[in-house]
Amino acid sequence: MEIINKIRQFREDERQLEWRGTFKEYLELVKEYPHIAQTSHSRVYNMIKDAGITERDNQKMYHFFGHDIFGLEDSIEKLVEEYFHSAARRLDVKKRILLLMGPVSGGKSTIVTMLKRGLEQYSKTDAGAVYAIEGCPMHEDPLHLIPPHLRDDFYEEYGIKIEGHLSPLNLMRLEKEYDGNIEDVMVERIFFSEDRRVGIGTFSPSDPKSQDIADLTGSIDFSTIAEYGSESDPRAYRFDGELNKANRGMMEFQEMLKCDEKFLWHLLSLSEEGNFKAGRFALISADELIVAHTNEAEYQSFISNKKNEALHSRIIVMNVPYNVKVSEEERIYEKMIQDSDMASVHIAPHALKTAAIFSILTRLKEPKNQSIDLVKKMRLYDGEEIEGFKEQDVEELKKEYQDEGMDGIDPRYVINRISSAIIRKDVASINALDVLRSLKEGLDQHPSISNEDKERYMDFISAARKQYDEAAKKEVQKAFVYSYEESAKTLMDNYLDNVEAYCNKNKLKDPLTGEEMSPDEKLMRSIEEQIGISENAKRAFREEILIRISAYARKGKRFDYNSHERLREAIQQKLFADLKDVVKITTSTKTPDESQLKKINEVIARLIDEHGYNSVSANELLRYVGSLLNR
Repeated sequence: MEIINKIRQFREDERQLEWRGTFKEYLELVKEYPHIAQTSHSRVYNMIKDAGITERDNQKMYHFFGHDIFGLEDSIEKLVEEYFHSAARRLDVKKRILLLMGPVSGGKSTIVTMLKRGLEQYSKTDAGAVYAIEGCPMHEDPLHLIPPHLRDDFYEEYGIKIEGHLSPLNLMRLEKEYDGNIEDVMVERIFFSEDRRVGIGTFSPSDPKSQDIADLTGSIDFSTIAEYGSESDPRAYRFDGELNKANRGMMEFQEMLKCDEKFLWHLLSLSEEGNFKAGRFALISADELIVAHTNEAEYQSFISNKKNEALHSRIIVMNVPYNVKVSEEERIYEKMIQDSDMASVHIAPHALKTAAIFSILTRLKEPKNQSIDLVKKMRLYDGEEIEGFKEQDVEELKKEYQDEGMDGIDPRYVINRISSAIIRKDVASINALDVLRSLKEGLDQHPSISNEDKERYMDFISAARKQYDEAAKKEVQKAFVYSYEESAKTLMDNYLDNVEAYCNKNKLKDPLTGEEMSPDEKLMRSIEEQIGISENAKRAFREEILIRISAYARKGKRFDYNSHERLREAIQQKLFADLKDVVKITTSTKTPDESQLKKINEVIARLIDEHGYNSVSANELLRYVGSLLNR
């Protein structure tokens, strides 16, 4: 019954947040907490900012989006700073409709949903508190009660600008219910809720023949006309359209560019003047963020139509491309799987990364610099260090194409193919080869892939397979080298002795004969070449090792096998190369002898304990790497 107690506690917490008082009492609150009178755009910006901002490599990371949006840091920073921040400062951007444009499954809807859910929670905090005239269907700002001729005086006293005018309904209520006494008008705290239609609205166009403009602006309540005597009496009007209900918060305009023109006309005055026309009333003020989303093809069609020119200038377009970083794409898949019924399935290491490599390659454009191929570009984008390239080179690559990431394979397709692989294999474990096979088979079923694209995508599957082959061999290499750890340590000690002699221009003594020898250049190069250390770079690398040894010695520490990551990798690869014949025999033999079986079991245990495999995927990996080595 613990959940019942939590429900009760939640209900009690909600009650604690409630507030009700007169307009006079509300002004006292405003005096003490001016932020409660902020505009809708300002509230959204502060909500994002209050969630936290981290700056890394001259880029702002907004924690608000960190749990659901991956790899779109550039787009999110542009969205927050160029639109929300500017609009919060009442710059002209505030008068623009925000249009998110990007490919399907790129994150547009997720961003909008996060803003809506975020506002719901933020309105329950002190920083995001919202107050409205009690009983108003549009949750009108109480400051609209201040007469226009007194607003300059109000600004001098409170430092707050008032935008908008009292709605027809509240103007009548002020006269009839409160006898014109503004200070007595009741004010209440409201909490945004899309389900309850408070401060958050969603408009989705349907058949133009059947959809009514009342869906946006409300409608006459014919059942009350006899009571109130006129269609122009605001009490005979239902202020329940999406523009009415989204007042003070935000409205999502789904498929805006597919709308009938009559639905878009209202957005012209709403965006520019902050009001819209409804029924037989004066213009109705509304303070709301309007967010729409579309794809590039629809947008191009929209702007090519001269009839839409008036709306063009009232729209700010923000591109939301696909993510182009492999590690972030992998996080997208992990989250989608975690949110699905596939969470219990064992997905072997590198399976999702291999799928991500394929996806990212389909989204990248060929570099103009011919010394960089797509795979190298992909690795640079993902933050990998590649010899001969600097961070400035990556920035230059990003500037080559403004529309990079606006097409390619979408994450939903990949997840669908992973699901298909799981169902087909009918076991609770899949690996990278299963995923690649499923991706390949699915290309024939993808409705929007041309034959030309299909050929390119097949090449990208081959490229992803090559990347996986290297990763698979390296994984087995690490597991085998661990079984020969003493050999690895001996090889490393031997290398360090030679490096020390080389850097200090000394000789080495043969441990058996005592004869003096020159440093073993062949041994050192055979290790250094494993990690791409060139002939020209060998001295700098060796001196770096010697400096690291000295630094450890000054601190009273011993330089060991795990003290230098790149050197450890080089030792592992060298030892693995020397052991390749042993590995071939051990992994490919169908009837291993006792010593081979022991070695296999040690390697499998290592893969399970240290690398995240289960017994099925570990055995599959060993068999696959064995076949690779025997080719």
